[in-house]
Formats: sequence, structure tokens, C-alpha cells
Amino acid sequence: MDNALKEILWRQFGASIDMLNNAITRCPTACWDTDKKFWYNAYHCLFFSDYYLTLEPSHFSPPEPFSLSEFEDRMPERVYSKEELLTYLQFCRQKCRHLIGGLTAETAKSFWTNESKTMSYNVIEILLYNMRHVQHHAAQLNLLLRQEINDAPEWVYEAEDKL
Repeated sequence: MDNALKEILWRQFGASIDMLNNAITRCPTACWDTDKKFWYNAYHCLFFSDYYLTLEPSHFSPPEPFSLSEFEDRMPERVYSKEELLTYLQFCRQKCRHLIGGLTAETAKSFWTNESKTMSYNVIEILLYNMRHVQHHAAQLNLLLRQEINDAPEWVYEAEDKL
């Protein structure tokens, strides 16, 4: 697969993840677990980011201490801490970087299909879908920060690190 395309994908996807990181980091303790559920919106985003980065979705299992509650349409058993979610974010960031860096022409043309077969995208498209999902939630979290503390992180143009 073309290295320039992989670099472009990483710079932009990495930037979306970095924006999510900045929003989670900026959230004060007083806003973490309110009726607006900042922590849960961040967790939901990370859970599905991890899932969409799993080339064999039927083998997906989130790392400890997280569960499959998102697939069961229920809230997690407890509130996850900022530190737990930032650790999960770094896990997802590395998984994304590794996936994009290791893309081959064959992998890029293969399909990511969920178990219920309601979603079926080639790997490049699921990466773009996932990046849009991350950016959507990063924007939601930034809006919550603006509403709660009248502050939010700046725009990130591209991932700081190279592929």
C-alpha cells in the first residue's frame, strides 16, 4: 500500500484521537460524572474506536477493566476514571497507528463486517468511519466543556508523531 496514503490516514486519524485526548484531559473532576455523563461519552467513543480497529470483529474484547456493556445496550457497571479512559485512549491510539502502519494492499481491500452483518466496509472505509466517529464525540465533549467551564481545547491539525 502507498506509504504517502498511510501517512495521511495516520496524521488525520491521529489528530482526531489527540483531540479526544485533549478533551478528556481538560475535563475537570466536577464535570466528569454529572447528568451529562462526560465520562460515558468518552468511554463510548473509545469502546467503539477499539472495536472498529479490530479487523476480526467477532474476536473483539476490550481490555480490562472494560466490559461488553456497549453491545448489551446498558451502562457500564461503574464510572470509569479519567486515568482509566486516558490509558484506554493510548491503547486505541497505538492500535490505530499499528493498523495503519501495517496496511498492505490486500488488507486495505479486505472487508470489516460485524457479526450481525449490518455493517460491511472495506478496511479503508471503516478507518474513515471510525475517524468520523472519534471526531464527532471529541466535538461533543468540547461542547460540554464550553457549556460547563467556558473552555475547550484547540483544534489539532495533525498527529504530532509520524507513522
